Amino acid sequence: MTNFQTARVAMVDCQVRPSDVTKYPIIDALLQTPKEKYVPIEKQSIAYMGEHLKISDNRVILDPRIFAKMLDSISIKSEELVLDVACGTGYSTAVIARLAQAVVALESDHNLATFAQKALEDNGVDNAIVIKGELSNGDAKHGLYDVIIIEGGVGKLSDKLKEQLKDGGRIIGIFTDGAMGQCYLGIKKGSNITWRSEFDASAPVLKDFAITETFSLI
Repeated sequence: MTNFQTARVAMVDCQVRPSDVTKYPIIDALLQTPKEKYVPIEKQSIAYMGEHLKISDNRVILDPRIFAKMLDSISIKSEELVLDVACGTGYSTAVIARLAQAVVALESDHNLATFAQKALEDNGVDNAIVIKGELSNGDAKHGLYDVIIIEGGVGKLSDKLKEQLKDGGRIIGIFTDGAMGQCYLGIKKGSNITWRSEFDASAPVLKDFAITETFSLI
Protein backbone atom coordinates (compact mmCIF):
# COMPACT_ATOMS: atom_id res chain seq x y z
CA MET A 1 0.00 0.00 0.00
CA THR A 2 1.31 3.44 -0.97
CA ASN A 3 1.96 5.91 1.83
CA PHE A 4 0.68 9.01 0.06
CA GLN A 5 1.89 11.48 2.68
CA THR A 6 5.44 10.13 2.35
CA ALA A 7 5.15 10.20 -1.44
CA ARG A 8 3.95 13.81 -1.33
CA VAL A 9 6.89 14.90 0.82
CA ALA A 10 9.28 13.02 -1.46
CA MET A 11 7.78 14.77 -4.51
CA VAL A 12 8.47 18.15 -2.93
CA ASP A 13 11.91 17.30 -1.55
CA CYS A 14 13.24 15.31 -4.52
CA GLN A 15 11.52 16.97 -7.49
CA VAL A 16 10.29 20.46 -6.62
CA ARG A 17 12.97 21.88 -4.30
CA PRO A 18 15.87 20.72 -6.54
CA SER A 19 14.16 22.66 -9.35
CA ASP A 20 14.83 25.85 -7.36
CA VAL A 21 11.24 26.27 -6.22
CA THR A 22 11.47 27.15 -2.53
CA LYS A 23 8.79 29.78 -1.85
CA TYR A 24 6.90 28.72 1.27
CA PRO A 25 3.35 29.27 -0.05
CA ILE A 26 3.99 27.04 -3.07
CA ILE A 27 5.73 24.32 -1.07
CA ASP A 28 2.95 24.38 1.53
CA ALA A 29 0.21 24.23 -1.12
CA LEU A 30 1.84 21.19 -2.72
CA LEU A 31 2.30 19.47 0.64
CA GLN A 32 -1.28 20.16 1.70
CA THR A 33 -2.95 19.00 -1.53
CA PRO A 34 -3.61 15.22 -1.71
CA LYS A 35 -2.80 14.61 -5.36
CA GLU A 36 -3.89 10.98 -5.12
CA LYS A 37 -7.48 12.18 -4.64
CA TYR A 38 -7.36 14.03 -7.94
CA VAL A 39 -6.48 11.05 -10.12
CA PRO A 40 -8.47 7.94 -11.09
CA ILE A 41 -8.18 5.11 -8.56
CA GLU A 42 -6.11 2.99 -10.94
CA LYS A 43 -3.46 5.73 -11.17
CA GLN A 44 -3.22 6.61 -7.47
CA SER A 45 -0.10 4.50 -6.96
CA ILE A 46 1.80 6.61 -9.53
CA ALA A 47 0.24 9.99 -8.64
CA TYR A 48 3.53 11.42 -7.39
CA MET A 49 5.86 10.25 -10.14
CA GLY A 50 8.23 12.81 -11.61
CA GLU A 51 6.73 13.17 -15.08
CA HIS A 52 3.50 14.08 -16.82
CA LEU A 53 0.61 11.89 -15.65
CA LYS A 54 -1.72 10.93 -18.48
CA ILE A 55 -5.41 11.40 -17.63
CA SER A 56 -7.01 11.03 -21.09
CA ASP A 57 -6.07 11.17 -24.77
CA ASN A 58 -3.34 13.79 -25.17
CA ARG A 59 -4.13 15.23 -21.72
CA VAL A 60 -1.88 15.15 -18.68
CA ILE A 61 -1.42 16.47 -15.18
CA LEU A 62 1.82 18.40 -15.62
CA ASP A 63 5.12 17.09 -14.28
CA PRO A 64 5.41 18.40 -10.69
CA ARG A 65 8.64 20.23 -11.49
CA ILE A 66 7.12 22.08 -14.43
CA PHE A 67 3.92 22.92 -12.57
CA ALA A 68 5.83 24.18 -9.53
CA LYS A 69 8.16 26.30 -11.69
CA MET A 70 5.13 27.82 -13.44
CA LEU A 71 3.66 28.74 -10.06
CA ASP A 72 7.01 30.17 -8.99
CA SER A 73 7.24 32.30 -12.14
CA ILE A 74 3.73 33.70 -11.96
CA SER A 75 3.73 34.50 -8.22
CA ILE A 76 0.02 34.29 -7.40
CA LYS A 77 -1.10 36.64 -4.62
CA SER A 78 -3.75 35.86 -2.02
CA GLU A 79 -6.14 38.53 -3.31
CA GLU A 80 -6.03 37.45 -6.96
CA LEU A 81 -8.54 35.75 -9.25
CA VAL A 82 -7.04 32.97 -11.37
CA LEU A 83 -8.30 31.24 -14.53
CA ASP A 84 -6.95 27.68 -14.61
CA VAL A 85 -7.25 26.61 -18.26
CA ALA A 86 -7.47 22.85 -18.93
CA CYS A 87 -7.83 22.02 -15.26
CA GLY A 88 -8.13 18.29 -16.02
CA THR A 89 -8.97 16.38 -12.86
CA GLY A 90 -8.79 19.48 -10.67
CA TYR A 91 -5.39 18.91 -9.04
CA SER A 92 -3.84 22.12 -10.37
CA THR A 93 -6.95 24.03 -9.30
CA ALA A 94 -6.74 22.64 -5.77
CA VAL A 95 -3.12 23.75 -5.44
CA ILE A 96 -3.79 27.19 -6.93
CA ALA A 97 -6.82 27.63 -4.65
CA ARG A 98 -4.43 27.60 -1.67
CA LEU A 99 -2.54 30.53 -3.19
CA ALA A 100 -5.30 32.67 -4.70
CA GLN A 101 -8.49 34.30 -3.50
CA ALA A 102 -10.55 32.34 -6.04
CA VAL A 103 -10.05 30.06 -9.04
CA VAL A 104 -12.16 29.49 -12.13
CA ALA A 105 -11.26 26.06 -13.50
CA LEU A 106 -11.99 25.72 -17.22
CA GLU A 107 -12.27 22.28 -18.80
CA SER A 108 -13.51 21.23 -22.25
CA ASP A 109 -13.71 17.48 -21.56
CA HIS A 110 -17.05 16.62 -19.92
CA ASN A 111 -15.71 13.60 -18.01
CA LEU A 112 -12.69 15.47 -16.67
CA ALA A 113 -14.83 18.47 -15.68
CA THR A 114 -17.22 16.18 -13.78
CA PHE A 115 -14.32 14.42 -12.05
CA ALA A 116 -12.70 17.75 -11.12
CA GLN A 117 -15.90 19.19 -9.69
CA LYS A 118 -16.50 16.16 -7.48
CA ALA A 119 -12.86 15.95 -6.35
CA LEU A 120 -12.78 19.61 -5.39
CA GLU A 121 -16.08 19.34 -3.51
CA ASP A 122 -15.02 16.12 -1.74
CA ASN A 123 -11.81 17.78 -0.59
CA GLY A 124 -13.45 20.94 0.68
CA VAL A 125 -12.05 23.38 -1.89
CA ASP A 126 -14.67 26.08 -1.60
CA ASN A 127 -13.01 28.95 -3.46
CA ALA A 128 -12.98 27.28 -6.89
CA ILE A 129 -15.61 26.53 -9.51
CA VAL A 130 -15.39 24.27 -12.56
CA ILE A 131 -16.72 25.61 -15.86
CA LYS A 132 -17.16 23.35 -18.89
CA GLY A 133 -16.38 25.05 -22.17
CA GLU A 134 -13.96 25.45 -25.04
CA LEU A 135 -10.53 26.32 -23.69
CA SER A 136 -9.79 28.93 -26.33
CA ASN A 137 -12.94 30.84 -25.34
CA GLY A 138 -11.83 31.24 -21.72
CA ASP A 139 -14.61 32.24 -19.32
CA ALA A 140 -15.52 35.89 -19.78
CA LYS A 141 -18.42 35.66 -17.32
CA HIS A 142 -16.14 35.53 -14.28
CA GLY A 143 -13.25 37.63 -15.62
CA LEU A 144 -11.27 39.79 -15.90
CA TYR A 145 -8.47 37.70 -14.37
CA ASP A 146 -5.31 38.67 -12.54
CA VAL A 147 -3.64 35.43 -13.61
CA ILE A 148 -4.26 32.87 -16.37
CA ILE A 149 -2.47 29.53 -16.25
CA ILE A 150 -2.62 27.04 -19.12
CA GLU A 151 -2.13 23.44 -18.04
CA GLY A 152 -0.74 22.00 -21.25
CA GLY A 153 1.07 22.73 -24.48
CA VAL A 154 0.14 25.78 -26.56
CA GLY A 155 0.70 26.45 -30.25
CA LYS A 156 -1.22 29.70 -30.53
CA LEU A 157 -3.29 31.66 -28.03
CA SER A 158 -6.77 32.91 -28.84
CA ASP A 159 -7.59 36.62 -28.72
CA LYS A 160 -10.53 35.85 -26.43
CA LEU A 161 -8.22 34.46 -23.76
CA LYS A 162 -5.85 37.44 -23.99
CA GLU A 163 -8.79 39.85 -23.65
CA GLN A 164 -9.84 38.25 -20.35
CA LEU A 165 -6.58 39.21 -18.67
CA LYS A 166 -6.62 42.39 -16.58
CA ASP A 167 -4.32 45.26 -17.42
CA GLY A 168 -1.18 44.37 -15.47
CA GLY A 169 -2.23 40.72 -15.26
CA ARG A 170 -0.01 37.72 -16.01
CA ILE A 171 -0.45 34.68 -18.21
CA ILE A 172 1.76 31.60 -18.39
CA GLY A 173 1.89 28.59 -20.67
CA ILE A 174 4.14 26.06 -22.35
CA PHE A 175 4.55 27.13 -25.95
CA THR A 176 5.46 24.11 -28.02
CA ASP A 177 7.00 23.61 -31.43
CA GLY A 178 7.18 19.89 -32.16
CA ALA A 179 9.10 18.16 -29.37
CA MET A 180 10.63 21.42 -28.19
CA GLY A 181 9.00 23.91 -25.87
CA GLN A 182 9.49 26.91 -23.64
CA CYS A 183 7.46 28.16 -20.73
CA TYR A 184 6.60 31.78 -21.41
CA LEU A 185 5.27 34.38 -18.98
CA GLY A 186 3.25 37.23 -20.42
CA ILE A 187 2.43 40.56 -18.74
CA LYS A 188 -0.43 42.61 -20.14
CA LYS A 189 0.04 46.34 -20.60
CA GLY A 190 -2.92 48.06 -22.20
CA SER A 191 -3.98 45.81 -25.07
CA ASN A 192 -0.53 44.29 -25.54
CA ILE A 193 1.18 41.35 -23.84
CA THR A 194 4.94 41.38 -23.33
CA TRP A 195 6.41 37.89 -23.23
CA ARG A 196 9.57 36.48 -21.71
CA SER A 197 10.93 32.95 -21.62
CA GLU A 198 11.11 31.39 -18.16
CA PHE A 199 12.47 27.86 -18.70
CA ASP A 200 12.56 24.90 -21.09
CA ALA A 201 9.48 22.69 -20.89
CA SER A 202 7.24 20.58 -23.07
CA ALA A 203 3.75 19.13 -22.80
CA PRO A 204 1.16 17.63 -25.15
CA VAL A 205 -0.47 20.46 -27.11
CA LEU A 206 -4.06 21.13 -26.09
CA LYS A 207 -6.23 20.72 -29.18
CA ASP A 208 -7.92 24.10 -28.61
CA PHE A 209 -4.52 25.78 -28.95
CA ALA A 210 -3.03 23.66 -31.72
CA ILE A 211 -1.80 25.16 -34.97
CA THR A 212 -0.64 23.60 -38.20
CA GLU A 213 1.65 26.49 -39.09
CA THR A 214 4.77 27.64 -37.32
CA PHE A 215 5.20 28.33 -33.63
CA SER A 216 3.89 31.74 -32.59
CA LEU A 217 3.16 33.82 -29.50
CA ILE A 218 1.01 36.26 -31.47
